[in-house]
Amino acid sequence: MDLNFAATEAEASTGIARISTCLEAQGLPQHKAADVKIALAEAINNVVEHAYAGITPAKVKVRCRLHENWLEILISDTGNPLPGFRVPDGVPAPLGSSLNDLPEGGFGWFLIHELTSEIRYEHANGCNCLSLRFDFPRLG
Repeated sequence: MDLNFAATEAEASTGIARISTCLEAQGLPQHKAADVKIALAEAINNVVEHAYAGITPAKVKVRCRLHENWLEILISDTGNPLPGFRVPDGVPAPLGSSLNDLPEGGFGWFLIHELTSEIRYEHANGCNCLSLRFDFPRLG
């Protein structure tokens, strides 16, 4: 499955829903569907919010390859590269000591790391390519 959409919040939300529905229809194991949707949403929302920050948003391209025991999602864009040209470590933001001190963000990369089996990133020729792999060995 391949999908392209504008890097806006509304288009991203619609794109994530379409991808999730399509993957489930193609046989994505139900016990992995929520993990995939959360990681996919975090990654695509990072593109919308950060990769295109300060520049004119363009397209987000998503390619999904579903196999019997794994799924690979390739997300590409022409926005700003990840800081240091590498995937952030995924350390969650500190929680603080009261409800008022709770951070608004800072958990996206932590969730992506926790929910995926492998993450790869490359920036080449003005294009970011993020690969998220989800392994789902047969339950039995």
